[in-house]
Amino acid sequence: MALWSAFATRLKGVVIIKGGDVDTGLPLLRAGLDEITDSNPSFPFLTGFCEIAEAFVRAGQIANGLTMVKAGIERSQGGWLTPELLRLKGEILLLQSTPAFAETAADLFWQALDWARRQGALSWELRAATSLTRLLRDQGWSATATGVLQPVYDRFTEGFETADLRSARALLDTLR
Repeated sequence: MALWSAFATRLKGVVIIKGGDVDTGLPLLRAGLDEITDSNPSFPFLTGFCEIAEAFVRAGQIANGLTMVKAGIERSQGGWLTPELLRLKGEILLLQSTPAFAETAADLFWQALDWARRQGALSWELRAATSLTRLLRDQGWSATATGVLQPVYDRFTEGFETADLRSARALLDTLR
């Protein structure tokens, strides 16, 4: 129960940070981080890696966010969470704003797309395609960008009011 309690405390910190209160959420987020960065690849630990990494980034602690994502990738060992962790690592690297990181981020987005396709994880495929499309657009490759995202978007038959599909639709609209 102690492990679940520590997990719940960290996720409470994530929610508080997402609500805008970094000062209150950050100590909760840090609670028990040693437990989730050890070699335990179980569900409760892997589930929180993305949220915790994103919360660190929102709190301005990009290095800690990147550390969490890297630990998650190691622990997932090519498992179910790999596509999202790879995509998130690419997004965090783009915050570094250097051409070398942009190239690495693009590679991570392609890897995330590949993993998501192999897993049949359409939602994670959409997220990876959206991230890659934004990067390609920003680099002046609009036609290629559309070719990445449109086929993934077209495979959806419902859920068009979700944040991910609305974001993808808006991005496709800007590429037209």
